[in-house]
Amino acid sequence: MAKTAKKYRSNALAALHETAQGLHNAGLLDAKTMRDFDASCLTTVKDLSAKQIAEVRRREGVSQAVFANYLNVTTGLISQWERGEKHPQGSSLKLLALVKKGGLEAIA
Repeated sequence: MAKTAKKYRSNALAALHETAQGLHNAGLLDAKTMRDFDASCLTTVKDLSAKQIAEVRRREGVSQAVFANYLNVTTGLISQWERGEKHPQGSSLKLLALVKKGGLEAIA
């Protein structure tokens, strides 16, 4: 599976983060400082309610099956998220945050 590209808050933060990552890879920046850069530069991920997930999908004008395909999950899981029976976690939550911010084009 292809690695998801990092999404930055701005181009300037992307450049700063790339420099910090290079310093970290060279052993000149410790792990804690690198985690701080990650937190400040990368797009934040917040939990989404069942209603918010359904609203994002409807805004994009796709069925649960199509939405599931984009997120690489099952249609049943999308349904469970939208009913509040389960909650997205990990990479699914990150992908949902990207879709909420930039539409399906952000992850296509």
